[in-house]
Amino acid sequence: MTTQERTPQSTGEVELAISGMTCASCAARIERKLNKLDGVVATVNYATEKAKVSIPDGVDPQQLVEAVEAAGYSATLPKTEREGSADQPESGEADDPTRSLRQRLVVSAVLSVPVIAMAMVPALQFTYWQWISLVLAAPVLVWGALPFHKAAWTNLRHATATMDTLVSMGTIAAFLWSLYALLFGTAGVPGMTHPFELTIQRMSGDGSIYLEVAAGVTTFILAGRYFEARSKRRAGAALRALLELGAKDVAVLRDGREVRIPTAELAVDDRFVVRPGEKIATDGVVEEGNSAVDASMLTGESVPVEVGPGATVVGATVNAGGRLVVRATRVGSDTQLAQMAKLVEDAQTGKAEIQRLADRVSAVFVPIVIALAVGTLAFWLGSGGGAAAAFTAAVAVLIIACPCALGLATPTALLVGTGRGAQLGILIKGPEVLESTRRIDTVVLDKTGTVTTGQMELIDVHTTDDTDRDEVLRIAGALENASEHPIAQAIARGAQQRIGELPAVEGFTNVEGLGVQGIVDGHAVIAGRTALLEQWSQHLTPELAEAKAAAEQQGKTAIAVAWDGQARAVLVVADTIKPTSAEAITQLRALGLTPILLTGDNTAVARSVAAEVGITEVIAEVLPKDKADIITRLQNDGKAVAMIGDGVNDAAALAQADLGLAMGTGTDVAIEASDITLVRGDLRTAADAIRLSRHTLRTIKGNLFWAFAYNIAALPLAATGLLNPMIAGAAMAFSSVFVVTNSLRLRTFRTTAATS
Repeated sequence: MTTQERTPQSTGEVELAISGMTCASCAARIERKLNKLDGVVATVNYATEKAKVSIPDGVDPQQLVEAVEAAGYSATLPKTEREGSADQPESGEADDPTRSLRQRLVVSAVLSVPVIAMAMVPALQFTYWQWISLVLAAPVLVWGALPFHKAAWTNLRHATATMDTLVSMGTIAAFLWSLYALLFGTAGVPGMTHPFELTIQRMSGDGSIYLEVAAGVTTFILAGRYFEARSKRRAGAALRALLELGAKDVAVLRDGREVRIPTAELAVDDRFVVRPGEKIATDGVVEEGNSAVDASMLTGESVPVEVGPGATVVGATVNAGGRLVVRATRVGSDTQLAQMAKLVEDAQTGKAEIQRLADRVSAVFVPIVIALAVGTLAFWLGSGGGAAAAFTAAVAVLIIACPCALGLATPTALLVGTGRGAQLGILIKGPEVLESTRRIDTVVLDKTGTVTTGQMELIDVHTTDDTDRDEVLRIAGALENASEHPIAQAIARGAQQRIGELPAVEGFTNVEGLGVQGIVDGHAVIAGRTALLEQWSQHLTPELAEAKAAAEQQGKTAIAVAWDGQARAVLVVADTIKPTSAEAITQLRALGLTPILLTGDNTAVARSVAAEVGITEVIAEVLPKDKADIITRLQNDGKAVAMIGDGVNDAAALAQADLGLAMGTGTDVAIEASDITLVRGDLRTAADAIRLSRHTLRTIKGNLFWAFAYNIAALPLAATGLLNPMIAGAAMAFSSVFVVTNSLRLRTFRTTAATS
């Protein structure tokens, strides 16, 4: 039974840190044990060594720990935020988890090399060489292979088997056979020699020793485990780097003085100072100062963003300019950085559907291999092949079949792929998202805030022949600057950008629903609808009227401006298209997707925007509540639909789509409903997210193919006696390292949005 088949009414989630797992079979066993608890749904990830558990009412989290311990492993509950901060200095000095493996590997390698050399090179087989081999190999088997033996004993007590069972059985069998041959057979006589061969020959068993198998297999598998552990740490480096981005301390303003405190002690509404070059401690709003903020480490965007009073800033970004005073609005686990890390960690802890197949295979694989090894032994003995040949073939079967690569194939690729995505501002919420990206053939895009900036801007100025353009901007900009209306503010911003400082306004009046009026530099100025101008008998010239009609036909907003009894200009304001949107549409088409623009705006506006970015299919004048119905209709037509949006009105459509992508500049509701969050507002990141997801899925499939093909091809060779056990151990270790290394290639993924 998979975890997807169980849907209890859970009230919360707990994440357990699991220790003692050595392969995918261990993870599968813990998962089965946890899922036996009433109402509990658990997913155990071997690569991250964590269990994500949904628990219903009445289940004490401590019961989860006890269930894991009953399976023969260790588990710890997550620490509270306060405990975590208290322990932070210690965790920074924590031992490298690969250190113990490295020590065992080095000692085992030093002892094993002469054992293997003497066994392989007859010229080195001096008198009593076999006894020297025994002395050197014994510590390797007893101390070097101790983790395998401990795990195998634990498995035996719980009537289960994992790959450690195979390794332990194979190496102990090789060592005990050699000990028997030395003490009771002819292998211990002075001057005994035997050649090293990769094929099995029929011969007497008591004259052969397999100490090089016991020592060599142990060393090779320890090497595989060490490189695997080191690679897993590298694979998780992106998430650790994300968690370490934040500032460690902060200068808080207390009674007008700056007091330095740890960031963990910061509270909402605290005011703190950020000097040039310092990291912003937490999410907040700028209250004093102007500066440029470098958010590249969080969003991948290389251009610093200008901020001033009232601007929102995000924790972990760097103040690249002047001194800022910021009021904290979100702290701790509520910050954008913490939420990003949580999304990434959830995705890495989950399982793709393709991984569940590998888990099911791993769970039944070990018992089948043990049965196959016993069958191989019986076949060789029954066919008169000799005890040595039978034993060697059986041990080779045990060693070659360890399903390490199978267990690592999916989680390591997920670990690296989602971590790389986080570095580039792409947050993939779960592994099942990967399968969705492969299927989609249609991408529906919201217009406002997704294809366009979502902010009104002054895009054109039409004047009469005798009126200076800059004079219009200066006078109209000054008047509109006194208004808080978004269109007025767009005109004021556009004027300031073009001519600089604006003059003061006297006698400002807001005429409800029509426009504004006031006195600027002694001129009586009116700006707004033509009806307002006509009340003062100030009519547009034919040229201005034509420009106004043309702008409105395209769905833009036209503002008429008059002063001193005469209409002077028409200012055109519109929601502008993001400069990268057209390039993004080209990239989406290159991925085999058909783009559709979906908007509540009128058809003229929608078609104008679509034509500019290269979209041919438009669905306009759609009510917010009907957007999800449009997605459903497309799905009923046989299309696999991705939806890209940013607003509250997009949330239902994002949830309904086969793949939902939310712009990180949008609302929390949209982000919550999506499958992938694009931290930046650059639409090209959507194409990058789909490319990264597909690349990760291809890597997973490649890993699984290698793992399955390796076992399928190697087992017959081992069973027919064509594979030396030591070579089998080396090949098995190499397969795991290959799978992890293949996954690490995802770290080289490049995003066009970050480099353009």
